Amino acid sequence: MGKTKSTRRTILTGLCGAALAGTVLAAPGTARADGPAHHPDRSPRWQLGDSGTDARFRGLAAVSRDTAWAAGTKGTVLRTSDGGKTWREVSPPGAADLEFRDIEAFDGRRAVVLAIGEGEASRVLRTDDGGKTWTESFRNTDAKAFYDCMTFFDRRHGLAVSDPVDGKYRILSTADGGRSWRVLPNDGMPAAQEGEAGFAASGQCLVSSGPRDVWLATGGAARARVLHSTDRGLTWTATDAPIPAGDPARGVFGLAFRDRTHGIAVGGDYRAGQASPKAAAVTRDGGRRWDPAGRPPPAYRSGVTWFPHSRSTALAVGPTGTDVTTDGGRSWRTVDPGSYDTVDCARDRGCWAAGEKGRIARLERG
Repeated sequence: MGKTKSTRRTILTGLCGAALAGTVLAAPGTARADGPAHHPDRSPRWQLGDSGTDARFRGLAAVSRDTAWAAGTKGTVLRTSDGGKTWREVSPPGAADLEFRDIEAFDGRRAVVLAIGEGEASRVLRTDDGGKTWTESFRNTDAKAFYDCMTFFDRRHGLAVSDPVDGKYRILSTADGGRSWRVLPNDGMPAAQEGEAGFAASGQCLVSSGPRDVWLATGGAARARVLHSTDRGLTWTATDAPIPAGDPARGVFGLAFRDRTHGIAVGGDYRAGQASPKAAAVTRDGGRRWDPAGRPPPAYRSGVTWFPHSRSTALAVGPTGTDVTTDGGRSWRTVDPGSYDTVDCARDRGCWAAGEKGRIARLERG
């Protein structure tokens, strides 16, 4: 997730449609970061639940307004089926030493979770019974590989990505819903820049849209880049992104595509107190060109998601707040000061966010 092993260790330590034209979340001052307050405008807002843990959640999968999965530190996996009123711990047994950073769920029973780290710390596990039992389907045996993120095109086909091995990103592929995996040939992968890597910050450094298109976010090198494949990871093209780079802590941290042409990238410098003046960018041609947001978020953002069934609205989150865009990513405004690392929305407009100290929230009507 960074440029060096020491850097890695540091990093490891329903919205309603009518409301979108106005305030999407309660503005700072009308709601506390740790829970609801008085909302005279009755605008939608994040509603924190009690997760029952202090784990940090960077993996999140929104299934619906009722059902969501979260994955995080200390091998923790949680699932809710009642809209976040209660969270059930469904962690794989013996996983306390693993760092889960991504989870992809097909429904309330079937999910695939990714553990990150050097060598055998990178693993993939799958459950078909809501987390009662888990099966390990992949364990990395290459000491040079470090898996960061994964994505699924459908219920069968998916990819996971490792930081560069021998100068190129390594792509892992499944065609059976994560039950088995194989490393793809790297002939079609461009060479990585010196020090370049992916960021395992939100489960969004590898994202897909449609049956074959997938994008990979990078940082840690002289230039931040987004790589794009139209054939499920066999061949790739690379494009520079106008997001801060030139340091192991800077780059593109999260991506979101609402279709195969319209995308948003967020990132910056993850270190507290460091400026991130260009923390977001947009593309309208599938990633062949990225343009900086005219009015970006005010600070580093690690996660981003499009609001379902909208052509212009998206949410971005980071340690210092949540931002919303209603013009496709060209301009952003901060609407909540709470700390979150990742955000995801389901097709029924159930939106969820998760982050440090066990924080998991659902977007609620006012």
